[in-house]
Amino acid sequence: MNENNLIEIRDLSIEFKLRSGTIRAVDHVSLDIPKGKVTALVGESGSGKSTLASAILNIVSAPGIIKNGSIFINGQDMLRYNANRMRQHRWADVSMVFQAAQNALNPVMRIGEQMIETVLAHQKMSKEEIIKKASQLLDYVRLEPDRILKAYPHELSGGMKQRVMIAFSLLLDPQLVILDEPTTALDVITQDYIFDILLKVHKEMNITMLLLSHDISVVARVADRIGVMYAGKIVEVGETFEMFENAKHPYTAGLIQAAPSILDDVNDNRSIKGSSPNLLNLPPGCAFHPRCEFATDLCKQEEPRAISVGSGRISACHLNEKGEMLA
Repeated sequence: MNENNLIEIRDLSIEFKLRSGTIRAVDHVSLDIPKGKVTALVGESGSGKSTLASAILNIVSAPGIIKNGSIFINGQDMLRYNANRMRQHRWADVSMVFQAAQNALNPVMRIGEQMIETVLAHQKMSKEEIIKKASQLLDYVRLEPDRILKAYPHELSGGMKQRVMIAFSLLLDPQLVILDEPTTALDVITQDYIFDILLKVHKEMNITMLLLSHDISVVARVADRIGVMYAGKIVEVGETFEMFENAKHPYTAGLIQAAPSILDDVNDNRSIKGSSPNLLNLPPGCAFHPRCEFATDLCKQEEPRAISVGSGRISACHLNEKGEMLA
């Protein structure tokens, strides 16, 4: 394992067996999450982002199963942990702020009570110590501890509840925080505020983050590296600036081109034609070829390999194998 990586995912596949067939939501994925960096995973809904993230905590929802692969954290394969070690792994090693996390709060318990319960489920600590630490974290995410700890979830706005959940994720000093669409259902101004806080947490606490989003333009502000997922596969990985400067996969280029910008003419934006494929009936060859303007007969017949296309960059496209550039 590379000492610069906190997490190394290798050849991971996750399947869901349904009456109509088997869905492979994550298909032989390999991905590195470097220490002290913000890595973003982007792709349309159903691309496999959240399923991949849930595997890092080994909480893939039924009927999903991890079919094969390894997930190394600090050199240890966490998929081989026993039940007790896995319980310690969650929150202490890795914590996760789920999509629409505001709904994760218990509506009949005060915020302080929920924080105490969370810590005591994993560590022995006095309630006074927990409240002191919770107060520090709430203050850190720009909330008033005295008010928030006594409040019920319904007394807080959506943005406040999202910040409470960020404070929750930091309670046990995890090495990695996973954030699944952290600004969903929030207005633009609140989204910007949340990302300011995430940047502060990352820089000042040096916490490694994995950020999941369908919007590549949103994560570009905070992410050091971006992995792009399509139909359960990683199709491109690279440094954020380099990826925006020169996307190596047509799907990545399409996501960037579809993203609105205050600097560009709105008429220059183009959406990706078509829709995501049915995972029960994937097209032959490259799964993206029915939507790709560069598709050739080879793309329709043979699945491209993920290859190195530069320092730390990976892309799975036949154009890269031929040494061609995107127009």
